[in-house]
Amino acid sequence: MQLEDSSLNCNVFPLVGQFAKVPHNLACQVPCFSYDERVQMQLNSIILQLGIATLMVSLLTQCASLSGSGNMGGPTEEVRAAQIAAEPKGDFFYGRRYYVRKTRFWGYLRKPGQSARQSKLVIFRETNKLCPDRLPENGPPGQRYGFDQNYEYRIWGRYTGREVYDINSNQFLPEFLLTDYQLVNQQPGWLFRPTDYYNPTRVTLIPH
Repeated sequence: MQLEDSSLNCNVFPLVGQFAKVPHNLACQVPCFSYDERVQMQLNSIILQLGIATLMVSLLTQCASLSGSGNMGGPTEEVRAAQIAAEPKGDFFYGRRYYVRKTRFWGYLRKPGQSARQSKLVIFRETNKLCPDRLPENGPPGQRYGFDQNYEYRIWGRYTGREVYDINSNQFLPEFLLTDYQLVNQQPGWLFRPTDYYNPTRVTLIPH
């Protein structure tokens, strides 16, 4: 459709053939828009396209996490089960750091010999001991909060019995009083299954 500013002189494309002039008695039925209206319509179209593109990116990320294309590496499930069965036991927990931007939970804790699928996502209480990455969030690489994403530790302490609200992940999580820790493995691989998909901006690792 060819649009002109005059509401009495609007030309339209017929389905076939040449241009046809709209009869004056039908001109009021042809939608003619002012310049400002056309600009607004174009802006609305751009905003809609950007929204669709953002949605598609989000859906693709979710599909990647559900389609079996994990991105954390690690052993087979059989090897992992053997590793857990043979790991040292004691009065401590095994902890896996799980860093997601803007959240304040520390990661997952499990008892020795337990599968990670039995682990709990916790928030540390650091009155006795600071967590390993208690560093500035804008520090240099390797020296900032969250630098130890997915590191595995031996963790000493106890559950306080309290639940703490993490506002950015919208979860009430158990509080754990940290008293000590020891690094076990910097590259343990996947946490729950080989298909685990880590996203630093979204909570994608949950027991399953």
